[in-house]
Amino acid sequence: MKLIFTLMFSAFVIICFSQDYKTIGASFDYSSPLDLSEVINTPSEQFVSVKAKVNSVCQVKGCWMTLTSSNVEEDVFVKFKDYGFFMPLDLAGQEIIAHGVVSKTTTSVDELKHYAKDAGKSKEVIEAITEPKEEYKMMADGVVILD
Repeated sequence: MKLIFTLMFSAFVIICFSQDYKTIGASFDYSSPLDLSEVINTPSEQFVSVKAKVNSVCQVKGCWMTLTSSNVEEDVFVKFKDYGFFMPLDLAGQEIIAHGVVSKTTTSVDELKHYAKDAGKSKEVIEAITEPKEEYKMMADGVVILD
């Protein structure tokens, strides 16, 4: 009887004090994420887990987001593998861990205008986009929402 009580109490404590994070997309080990600045300084075309704050999310359907950190000057643009999952539209400001591949790439003017429109930018802001932009992008296969 004591053993049963001890086991039930232990299970209760574990359940009550474990983190209940929401995983979207593929599951992955998020126990040791890198800071966004570490990934930007050494992009490697390999899968990494990155902890960062969400700066913005596509307001049409959540099909992309941008990540920021106090240690980086520019956001990292994140899309989701095979268009297989989407982020909540109200995710901006929350911390996440994303798992995927980070690379530096050039984004065309048309694509930049498309993303600006998805973000709800004004017509003037969209028309002011006239040059392609070199930026860091991540193709994520999974995201864990921490907040």
